[in-house]
Amino acid sequence: MRTSVWLVRHGQTRANLERRYQSASDSPLTDYGRLQTAALAARLRRLPFRVALVSPTERTRLAAQAILAGRGGVVAHLDPQWAESSHGRWEGLTYREVLVRYPDEARARWANGVHGRAQGGESLAEVHSRVTAAWQRLLNEHQGSRVLVVTHATPIQLVLCACFGLPPTAHWHWRIDLGSVTCLDVYAAGPIVRVVNEVPPLGLARNDDAPVEGVDHG
Repeated sequence: MRTSVWLVRHGQTRANLERRYQSASDSPLTDYGRLQTAALAARLRRLPFRVALVSPTERTRLAAQAILAGRGGVVAHLDPQWAESSHGRWEGLTYREVLVRYPDEARARWANGVHGRAQGGESLAEVHSRVTAAWQRLLNEHQGSRVLVVTHATPIQLVLCACFGLPPTAHWHWRIDLGSVTCLDVYAAGPIVRVVNEVPPLGLARNDDAPVEGVDHG
């Protein structure tokens, strides 16, 4: 028996384009982000998901709605444990703006490793604890299912670290692009990587009848 988990990162927002810290706050999708969202829906349209876990932001909800449109019998849950790292008072700022406004805080954050944080935000250690708990709960509650998780870069990176025995500080080794798909098939003996950071071509969204390479028919 396997549990097949498809981890999706949302499409590009205005804050992403401007390289601003973005966690719980909402920023509108760009035109490119909307195309990415449509491409994700086309890429995953044939997969019979049983359940969807969705980070409670507008950008992730829009991606989940697009992917699940027209499907019956899929239970979707908004789950804050799959949220992006909270950036506290850095939210909405660029890194250059952070250095101007909070230079001492920025230096202290990076000096403190996994325990560093922006004021009012989360440390990497806290996010790791939250995400690994969410991952274990998913495996316990949805064993043998095909699960869609619509989330953000950091949670996906931390799941990959947890699956392969890497410390959370190694999360940056996993590139997780906007509008990407990562899939793990989890067996009793451990996880098998199906795909990491696949970015569906935007043309998929304009040719819904085309075959989708690599679709899981199992």
